[in-house]
Amino acid sequence: MTTTYTFDFLAAAERLKDTVLHTPLEFNERLSEKYQAEIYLKREDKQVVRSYKLRGAYNMMSQIPADQIQNGVVCASAGNHAQGVAYSCKKLKIKGTIFMPEITPKQKVSQTTLFGNGWIDIVLVGDTFDDCLAEALRFTEKNKMTFVPPFDHYHVIEGQGTVGVEILEDLPDTEVVIMPIGGGGLASGTGTYLKETKSNILLIGVEPEGAPSMDAAFKAGRPIKLDQINRFIDGAAVKAVGLLTYPICREVLDEIMLIPEGKVCTSILKLYNEDAIVAEPAGALAVASLDLCAAQIKGKKVVCIVSGGNNDIERMQEIKEKSLLFEGLKHYFIVRFPQRPGALKLFVNEVLGPHDDITRFEFIKKTERESGPALVGIELKDREDYEGLVNRMKTFKFDIIELNQDQTLFEYLV
Repeated sequence: MTTTYTFDFLAAAERLKDTVLHTPLEFNERLSEKYQAEIYLKREDKQVVRSYKLRGAYNMMSQIPADQIQNGVVCASAGNHAQGVAYSCKKLKIKGTIFMPEITPKQKVSQTTLFGNGWIDIVLVGDTFDDCLAEALRFTEKNKMTFVPPFDHYHVIEGQGTVGVEILEDLPDTEVVIMPIGGGGLASGTGTYLKETKSNILLIGVEPEGAPSMDAAFKAGRPIKLDQINRFIDGAAVKAVGLLTYPICREVLDEIMLIPEGKVCTSILKLYNEDAIVAEPAGALAVASLDLCAAQIKGKKVVCIVSGGNNDIERMQEIKEKSLLFEGLKHYFIVRFPQRPGALKLFVNEVLGPHDDITRFEFIKKTERESGPALVGIELKDREDYEGLVNRMKTFKFDIIELNQDQTLFEYLV
């Protein structure tokens, strides 16, 4: 190991045994058949706070000396880390202050309050997480409290590593483990334990394509702060990985894969519809990567860590939309109809295929209704139907702009 800190993952597991659940390692027949491998899901979505984050928070907080803990703890988080800290405050009877951005959904605020059960105060501040974090750090210093970081602390990393302890307890002959990366706490902790215990194990870290902070750090040789990230996969969307987690991940991970957000959405829907598993976007990252590493895992015992299940039901329509777009099953067009009677009827009867559905239709200019250009959304049954649809539009003289091919226009109009 490059660090001088000595992890004791078995001691951490003992410390956590009365607080966290030893989550199930479930064989998944559907995925195993599809990829010709033995695929198991490590169900951290079934954890007490529906994510693995409780492990690191509790492991750190339970080891803070009494003279340091008397003023309480502080964290900044809009999601799973906040809930892990809140639950740990209740369990350890420590007062906590949790800073969340003002834009945090009410569901997450109320859930965090529930887990804290009177032991925490929530402060909503700032339009962005960075603003929120800055305020939390100022508050911590002013009140001489202890800050609990989401990933960049040795005790947090050690706590997350207990996921690896459970994996090898339940499946000692595991050959491949695929795990999501946000700040790197789970990957560095679990990865370290797995490599120390079983050096020939293959470890694959997966990141959102729109927030490739660990991949960028690997390429730069150090953690760097990304200017912009796609925050859709919120549980794994960080601008910079940890100063502690980066060198550990660099040493223990065999590979990093970047997964498109739309592909993750498809995996969320399949897990829900076919396996009755509610996974949050970050929780579905590992499963979403299986297509990309199918050749590597064939015939092997593979564990995918489903890192969390805090998925707001109100996001499901957005998730479905992103999945359809990624799969090539939903397309948006600006259509200028020919200036002749019956053009719309012609479009419906002759241009649309037998299995094509119009899911959105609105004239763009209010002053040219019925004659101006229209925004049209069309859902296909098969992605192969797209070429025929476009050819028929051109054949019948419908002037079109394909919005899926123009990201700027798409974001502006759709």
